[in-house]
Amino acid sequence: MRIHAAILWEQGQPLSVETVDLEGPGPGEVLVEMKAAGVCHSDLHPARGDWPMKTPVVLGHEGAGIVREVGAGVTSLACGDHAVLCWSPPCGVCPPCRAGHAVLCDRVEKVTYRNRLPSGAVRLHAGGQAIAPFLGTACFADWVVVPETGAVRVPPEVAFEALATVGCAVVTGVGAVTNAARVAPGSRVAVIGAGGVGLNVVQGAAISACEMIVAIDTRAAPLEIATRFGATHVLAAGRSAGEPVADAVRALTGGRGADVVFDTVGLPQTLADALACARKGGTVVLTGLARADTAASFPMFPFVMQEKRLIGSVYGSGRPADDIVNLVSLYQAGRLKLNELAARTYPLTGINDALAALASSEGARGIIQW
Repeated sequence: MRIHAAILWEQGQPLSVETVDLEGPGPGEVLVEMKAAGVCHSDLHPARGDWPMKTPVVLGHEGAGIVREVGAGVTSLACGDHAVLCWSPPCGVCPPCRAGHAVLCDRVEKVTYRNRLPSGAVRLHAGGQAIAPFLGTACFADWVVVPETGAVRVPPEVAFEALATVGCAVVTGVGAVTNAARVAPGSRVAVIGAGGVGLNVVQGAAISACEMIVAIDTRAAPLEIATRFGATHVLAAGRSAGEPVADAVRALTGGRGADVVFDTVGLPQTLADALACARKGGTVVLTGLARADTAASFPMFPFVMQEKRLIGSVYGSGRPADDIVNLVSLYQAGRLKLNELAARTYPLTGINDALAALASSEGARGIIQW
């Protein structure tokens, strides 16, 4: 079939919305008509060359739509089902999957992170050549083919705009709180970066009944939004912000520091700030990824002597398919904000404007809508 897709032909260059050929679903795959897709930093990084990647590729990895065709052997989905895309579909049989760590699935590492479908088939073509699907998802397109486990059925009454970011930003942010850190009620937490993931860390902390939630960012707009998501305090970071971030966090916490600090940015300075903000015996959870070659250093003596912990967290550190279902239920119960994450909407032809707005840190998420 002929569809429209936003192709990255060369890193550092604008995406090009073109007509491409999409093959139908094979065994164990489904065809999804896209209705809404979030625009994430994980799309921006490969677009501008922060992450080395073979091109051409169709970006986009968080979104929702309607299942229109199912391949042979598909049993969990039917035509007409509404679904949220899951870019980390686990195999279910490798050691990490059997141990309950679906996000560390061996197949995901070997296939998804190489922008391939689990079947090995190439479904997208343009200009006489194969087009890779970013994270096996490629949802900056009218239609996508994904594995059966890469589409999670959700209630049809939930608006697609609300569902657009559930499959990445929401799972990643809330899961960092509930699965990776397992934050206890009454905790005092700090969140560095109030973008799409950071806002969901904030509301994950609010859902977890944290006593203090300190949102930290370099810009005023994301901080203002963070208060609506449950931040009890906000701090402006940067050269012109006044006192160091760690001093400000300690002042808010009676001189002790935060129980848990979440770094959703992933730069050397933000990691250093996060470790300095954490109390003795505290935990730092790193979810942010900047450039692929980013490396950080920190003073080891206080890290050891104060028994701090540093944890990496990818895609919410849980079982994404189950987490997506649970998060939609929380939204339906009025306990999770989703509509408020869609700060700006664009047609597919506005994808480069959406990426530019994301790069300028305008706050919340841009949404592509069909």
